[in-house]
Amino acid sequence: MDPLSLVRIGFEAARIGVEAQAVIAMRLAGMAGLWDVPMHETFQMLHEKPVAVAEATEAAAWAILKGHSADRAISASMSEIGRHTSANLARLSRRGPSWA
Repeated sequence: MDPLSLVRIGFEAARIGVEAQAVIAMRLAGMAGLWDVPMHETFQMLHEKPVAVAEATEAAAWAILKGHSADRAISASMSEIGRHTSANLARLSRRGPSWA
């Protein structure tokens, strides 16, 4: 096990947490009419959770089946979750505030 793997996992978890909070804030602002969000955003936010969890679980399982250590399996899982949070943050950030 790499001695710095726990540090990398911690930083990855922090990045995911910050991105997730920003996405939640934009979605709540969208529900209040303050942020421009697509009409299907409420459905999408409910639909994407099981998909993201399934992809993260699959990535961790494949890492374990390939014989990787637990920290590599966690990193594989978190990179899948991080891919979703990054995509949501980028997509919602482009839309911007709704002043109309």
